[in-house]
Amino acid sequence: MEGSIALWMFAAVCLLLMLGYPVAFTLSGTALLFASVGILFGNFDVSFLEALPGRVLGTVSYTALIAVPLFVLMGVILEKSRVAEELLSSMAALLGGVRGGLAVAVVIVGALLAASTGIVGATVITMGLLSLPTMLSAGYRAPVATGVICATGTLGQIIPPSIALVLLGDILSSAYQQAQLQLEVFNPKTVSVGDLFVGALLPGLLLIVLYTIYILLVALLRPSSVPGAETSTVSWPQLLYGLVPPLALIAVVLGSILAGAATPTEAAGVGATGALLLAATRRELNRQKLQEIVNSTLEVTAMVFMILIGAAVFSLVFRGFGGEELIQSFFADLPGGAFGATLLVMAVIFLLGFVLDFIEITFVVVPIVGPILLMMGIDPVWLGIMIAINLQTSFLTPPFGFALFYLRGVAPETVATGDIYRGVIPFIVIQLLVLAILWWFPELATWLPSRL
Repeated sequence: MEGSIALWMFAAVCLLLMLGYPVAFTLSGTALLFASVGILFGNFDVSFLEALPGRVLGTVSYTALIAVPLFVLMGVILEKSRVAEELLSSMAALLGGVRGGLAVAVVIVGALLAASTGIVGATVITMGLLSLPTMLSAGYRAPVATGVICATGTLGQIIPPSIALVLLGDILSSAYQQAQLQLEVFNPKTVSVGDLFVGALLPGLLLIVLYTIYILLVALLRPSSVPGAETSTVSWPQLLYGLVPPLALIAVVLGSILAGAATPTEAAGVGATGALLLAATRRELNRQKLQEIVNSTLEVTAMVFMILIGAAVFSLVFRGFGGEELIQSFFADLPGGAFGATLLVMAVIFLLGFVLDFIEITFVVVPIVGPILLMMGIDPVWLGIMIAINLQTSFLTPPFGFALFYLRGVAPETVATGDIYRGVIPFIVIQLLVLAILWWFPELATWLPSRL
């Protein structure tokens, strides 16, 4: 009986989120409402709520989450200043001698921008405003141009450093420790955000390489869809001015994590400081722009931490109603064991990606299914990368993919919605291919963290 109440609560949360209610207050409000009714009818133990203050204090004092506002600040600075715009124009000029060079430049710059912001909407909108008019005026067919932009915008889910990976790493770390304690491993191993960053590196690079190969194949096999080689009128000093500083900044942030010289939190501080200095040296900062940057960072950070607190309330009430035991027994009865359970979870997350944002899925779904899958022996780093790429694919898939809606909002009326849908299909195939490769060769995600 109590387990079924937990499932009804989960369904109510999903319904309210689809109706557009704020995530944080939906999670906490629905959970508290169900808990209150459960207390009245004697179906809920109030002692579960007594653990809430400790959960909230642990959330806001967890040092790894300091990386969230710092990475957000870094991304917002690069977005609000003209750094991303100059990087795109410089990269396009550098690759101008190659047919389809502008599209390849969009992939590379979009991947860097996506890694900095980690937010799909921000990257797709920014790249849509910056590059879509340029690509269309250069002669690119609309499906090719829109497909490249949408696919590149979703790379923020997997390319480190990424807000998505920071939050996912935090949830998986808690789930991994919880799973080991339930298995009576009282000296549990840990998985960190840095492990997830390192594990995402090779799959992310593979996606970029496959995107680039696809563009070059289109240029070779369907030259009418991609214009001829663009001529560059930019001098080498201008190229270096546009390329070197932002690339050096991202290299320092990632390199310090990979080398073990800095934690993700410390690297985020370096990245935010470097982005500020970069924008200041280019004289792109003024009082109004600084205020916009601070306000945007504050809004995103406040949203994330309110969702964290709401998710803590939800998980406590869900556990109090016996939902965790119900799902654990359901997974145990599935045919195929860990393989069948993981496949089911991936299918559910893919479908939820049509209607819920990655933050909502990370804080609603992963805390419920994560400990159960990890108790079955699933590697936490591999599971995190699989979830990230799965969500990335879901955000691209018509007709409900978030990335498609974001680009539709900034694309000119001459670009049909059908063009956007057709353009993303090859990239969906590429991402499904990478998921299949990662499924059969988990070492693609686990080898590098084990070596470092």
